[in-house]
Amino acid sequence: MYKLIFTDTYLRQEKKFLKRHPELIERYKKILRLLELNPSHPSLRLHKLKGKFLGKYSVSITMSYRIIITFTVTEKGIVLLDIGSHDEVYS
Repeated sequence: MYKLIFTDTYLRQEKKFLKRHPELIERYKKILRLLELNPSHPSLRLHKLKGKFLGKYSVSITMSYRIIITFTVTEKGIVLLDIGSHDEVYS
């Protein structure tokens, strides 16, 4: 099992995101639980990012919304960096 590590920046973004999208709260909670248990689960659509996001990964909440993460392999931790729409997180 992995430990989710929430940065202060992420928590601010998460608060805004969930306020704007209350219909996604249950889906979001499910995604976080799945990420803790098995980050490679196919439904997360985990993939490596390129360019200025090299070394980071993306997890899908829906087809439109993403969570940007990094893995801290030594502690089996997953650092949550950003949440939002495709355009918001990749800008």
